[in-house]
Amino acid sequence: QVQLVESGGGLVQAGGSLRLSCTASGSIFRINAMGWYRQAPGQQRELVAHITNGGSTNYADSVKGRFTISRDNAKNTVYLQMNSLKLEDTAVYYCNAEGIYDYSGSYFREHWGQGTQVTVSL
Repeated sequence: QVQLVESGGGLVQAGGSLRLSCTASGSIFRINAMGWYRQAPGQQRELVAHITNGGSTNYADSVKGRFTISRDNAKNTVYLQMNSLKLEDTAVYYCNAEGIYDYSGSYFREHWGQGTQVTVSL
């Protein structure tokens, strides 16, 4: 089975930085794309950043220039470096993996992590 485990969330002052990590465990051969989404209280889940297996990225307009997504394919891990954090970045951040192939030949359309809280304070 495939599991996504996130880490790195926490409480930070506005203007500060955090780095989120998400590792996919299991007998994984390939993950087509990975990404980070977030959901603030009372709001819908939204895409923050997305990266393909080849390294192509896209970002929500609200985080461009402040957040950087990267991945280590050998470790099945995706990172989100968050700089210049703002109050409105406060949310639960979820890791997502799309197009997962394992060594047994199984294919999983997507998996989600359990979420990690990021709270930005004054």
